Amino acid sequence: MPSFDKSLVWFRRDLRAFDHAALYHALKQSRSVYCAFIFDTEILDALPRRDRRVEFILAALAELGRDLERLGGSLIVRHAAAAQEIPKLASELGVDAVFVNHDYEPQAIARDTAVASALKEAGRRLLAFKDQAIFEKDEVLSQSARPFSVFTPYKNAWLRKLHEGGDFFVKPYPVDAYADRLASPGRRATGLPSLAALGFEPTNLNALGMPTGASGGAKLLEDFLPRIGRYHETRDFPAVKGPSYLSTHLRFGTVSIRTLARRALEAMHLPGSSGAATWLSELIWRDFYFMILHHHPRVATQAFKPEYDRIRWEDGEAARELFAAWCEARTGYPLVDAAMAQLNQTGYMHNRLRMVTASFLTKDLGLDWRWGEAYFALHLNDFELSSNNGGWQWAASSGCDAQPYFRIFNPVTQSEKFDPEGKFIRRYLPQLARLPNKAIHAPWLAKPAQLEAAGIALGRDYALPVMQHDEARQRTLARYAVVKKVQPETAD
Repeated sequence: MPSFDKSLVWFRRDLRAFDHAALYHALKQSRSVYCAFIFDTEILDALPRRDRRVEFILAALAELGRDLERLGGSLIVRHAAAAQEIPKLASELGVDAVFVNHDYEPQAIARDTAVASALKEAGRRLLAFKDQAIFEKDEVLSQSARPFSVFTPYKNAWLRKLHEGGDFFVKPYPVDAYADRLASPGRRATGLPSLAALGFEPTNLNALGMPTGASGGAKLLEDFLPRIGRYHETRDFPAVKGPSYLSTHLRFGTVSIRTLARRALEAMHLPGSSGAATWLSELIWRDFYFMILHHHPRVATQAFKPEYDRIRWEDGEAARELFAAWCEARTGYPLVDAAMAQLNQTGYMHNRLRMVTASFLTKDLGLDWRWGEAYFALHLNDFELSSNNGGWQWAASSGCDAQPYFRIFNPVTQSEKFDPEGKFIRRYLPQLARLPNKAIHAPWLAKPAQLEAAGIALGRDYALPVMQHDEARQRTLARYAVVKKVQPETAD
């Protein structure tokens, strides 16, 4: 017999009607189940008025609503402060429990704690489930029962636990088997709000051609699977179609992490499958950073390695001008500027370039990693706190299992190695398109005749370098000396 008469599933970053932990458990444990999504003003009010993520969510909700209707239910959508609206909606519907999937970010945890308290006062329950990770919290621990802080042993333990469980951890939740318990809220339902009603303006999301909703996620996955075997060879080259492009869908749950892990495991058994194992490792990194944020929520504002907060970053007006040059793609280093242009124009940045631009900000410009982290948080379509923070602290050498502080990416050699023909640079910096391949990585070293033939005047058509890498490297080694005595090491 079901435990509850009526329940409510609160969708957040899990915008699909299949293989959904909270929805499955609600349907299995309840006679009737309502579904809702709240456009949370506590989140939306802090966003820029043109934000591709809001449009992405709207498109995903339209499809989710249709999928729920096909199953016999519908989707309630409200625009309010979720911490107050969910208890209010639970009261309106007369439900016994609210079902959600875990969220690991500190603000989300505080919100859910407040919702649970308000529901309890009204005699209701908040029930939460694991959905966006394969393993979470304390599920993968060291032999001494402590959280890992180094990725490789975590990965080995993660894989061991996965294989010991057979297919248990990647099996889909059979939502359809209990779909007849979905309920329609009748007059309480509200239609999907317009972008303008939410206080936002249109972006170029449609023009970018990004597939949206659960169908879009499925389309991208099917497009990627024939390429997964070569992922390890293609993933570092931004001009090559190497990535899966599923990160935004993972962020908003329009794909299931269990599906992705299962398909990667299946591909690993096929001939020429080295790339599948590398891609699975990327999914494991995501779980790793969720785990780090859960056990060390202070990393949201502080260095994982406390001694790295002793570093004195550049500050003042000159630092602000350097930061503006980085944000606006005018540092004078083409690969860095092309990457920032890609981010500003599309909301996406290739993973190799996230490392390059983060290293440049912290170790060439000497600026606080938190500045870059915050900029990415505003502009990345796929932003999630744990991975963004983990990536930035990796680049700044302040995080868990980060690159050594003396490893400083050379933006020119990175460009020559990973965009050798300048295809990516030419796409996002068309003013440099006529430069020869060898000159495009460092235009200030080009011969005057090459610049003239390309129609480029440095300082007018393209920025002069804001600093010299070799000099910046020496300043960085001195800056990081407060952490550890500098030892000679190669730049790359």
